[in-house]
Amino acid sequence: MKDSFISVRTDEKNPAWEQCIKRENSLYKRGNEIRSEFDRDYTRLLHCQAYRRLKHKTQVFFAPQNDHICTRIEHVTHVASVSSTISRYLGLNRELTEAIAIGHDIGHAPFGHTGEEILNSLISNQKEGLNAPKKFWHERNSLFFADFIETLQDPEGNEKNLDLTYAVRDGLVCHCGEIDQQGISPRKEAMDLYSIKRPGYVQPFTWEGCVVKISDKIAFLGRDLEDARSYHIIDMACYRQLKEIVAGTLGFGPNKKHSDHTTSGVHRSGRAVNTTVLINDMIVDLCEKSSPETGISFSEPYYNFIRELKKFSFACIYNNWRLVEFKRYAQEILGCIYRMLMDGQIYAQKRRMEYHLRYTPTLCRTFIDWLIKYSNYDEAKKKILRYCTPNVFDIDDLESYEKCVIEFISGMTDQFAIGIFQEILSF
Repeated sequence: MKDSFISVRTDEKNPAWEQCIKRENSLYKRGNEIRSEFDRDYTRLLHCQAYRRLKHKTQVFFAPQNDHICTRIEHVTHVASVSSTISRYLGLNRELTEAIAIGHDIGHAPFGHTGEEILNSLISNQKEGLNAPKKFWHERNSLFFADFIETLQDPEGNEKNLDLTYAVRDGLVCHCGEIDQQGISPRKEAMDLYSIKRPGYVQPFTWEGCVVKISDKIAFLGRDLEDARSYHIIDMACYRQLKEIVAGTLGFGPNKKHSDHTTSGVHRSGRAVNTTVLINDMIVDLCEKSSPETGISFSEPYYNFIRELKKFSFACIYNNWRLVEFKRYAQEILGCIYRMLMDGQIYAQKRRMEYHLRYTPTLCRTFIDWLIKYSNYDEAKKKILRYCTPNVFDIDDLESYEKCVIEFISGMTDQFAIGIFQEILSF
């Protein structure tokens, strides 16, 4: 209900407040109190390069040429909008939800979840099996990018990491909305965020983080339907199936009236999908059913609808043959770049990477700069460039060098990865 979460919102009255605003280092001090701590985090994420690159990263459809197809940055904006609406209604801290939402996908690989799976499969000594923990997953990579990769200049011109608050960092690593859960509530204790080994199973530390987690699901389920229609992936048989899901879970069909806040997002004819109606209905249902006692929850009909809609999306959209074919293409692209860079470790150890990459000028320039900024490749050059980032990669250690390569690739956009692939093959 409206304002029902005011007593548990993340503010100065919350017992966990000091932990929530805790920072590990100090990027800079502005000397004014115009912005709150979470406002500062929001703008730091907004100005970082990983956020900017999201405009050319896949949401569902790879490297889209259609300007109206959702990319990763639009998805992030949808999540920010949904979570802000929910937080405002429930009485939570909107500044915190917006900061988490704007940065939650900065660690996403090119080519969406397919790229994530490919990078994880490329890592050496990766354990196999359904229960094997992933070595690369984008939620933790978002935290890693925020803590160690993304930088801003301090007033003296030194490049320093973002130094976000604990509550925002926690929201980044705990935002996974892929797992179906009801009654989401925050965990009680703070923890080392890098001790989290699997996405989705550890709940956020704040109610605001829980809102972003569920908003992620609302945003992608709603918008993916619209894009699939634009790509002519959903045919009339799929529309009929979608109509049956609506009737079976929400309890109305083409001949049954419904209230303003229990619409389906599907016109009664079954010929169109109204994304804004669908997202609105899920938000309204969530706001009406959630409470500090029961957690962030949907009503049972809407929870069942979301589960069935997710199954429908996997069957009719995500596993469509066109997307499967592009997955094979993405595998070739990322695998080729990975092998090219891994073959260069011996040159990196000798500080001669420019020789190994001499026929791929764009890859040479960008990867060497990456090595200088984040590894022990060239300490003198690093000082000249005023990079104040720690050496998170050791090029003399194979496992660390491999992580260096994986993280470099993960920061690429779809188009940049395709361009590098073509550059490698053309020399």
